[in-house]
Amino acid sequence: MPENARTETQTTTTADFWFDPLCPWAWMTSRWMLEVEKVRDIEVRWHVMSLAVLNEDKLDELPEQYRELLGPKGWRPVRVVTAAQQLHGDEVVGKLYTALGTRFHNKGEGSTLEAIAGALADADLPADLIEYADKDTYDAEVRASHKVGIDKVGQEVGTPVISVPGANGDEVAFFGPVVTPAPKGDAAARLWDGTLLVASTPGFYEIKRTRTEGPIFD
Repeated sequence: MPENARTETQTTTTADFWFDPLCPWAWMTSRWMLEVEKVRDIEVRWHVMSLAVLNEDKLDELPEQYRELLGPKGWRPVRVVTAAQQLHGDEVVGKLYTALGTRFHNKGEGSTLEAIAGALADADLPADLIEYADKDTYDAEVRASHKVGIDKVGQEVGTPVISVPGANGDEVAFFGPVVTPAPKGDAAARLWDGTLLVASTPGFYEIKRTRTEGPIFD
């Protein structure tokens, strides 16, 4: 292996990111992470989690609109992403997530079958992957990926979940950060540096305030 390849492997930081394409807040955080890749030496690895799975034992307690969102329709995006991953490799996950989120959130199309089909075309993936939207073929893989992410942070949170290096190279995971609009450039770098800073603090768990704005898509 060339010397420069070893150096890149040693210095590149890996961040793992769990998302449900339905969540606008996860979408905002994911756009920040893509900005961080431009200004810091990091590599983001993308994984699905499922709000439908997270809330399946308490659907009766949720508002009707949210129950509908997390019902059978709520499975469709994560099923299609997981099918794409299983059949075409991990490298397609981030690309398909970007295509889905752009249609769901930025373009306001919502998580319709038409939007999912359009996202597959945008990501240069086979159109027949849409057939997995209402099939349970890879539900075990969806649940397994969800479990890995949620086990790192606990059941009291949602999406996104990010996992970053801690003080001694150990893994530290958080829900969030929740931010709008997605920071860019130096602002993205500062938030990333702060995330690593709190991750390196033993016993750090939470910073939070009430949201006063909704997601700002740009």
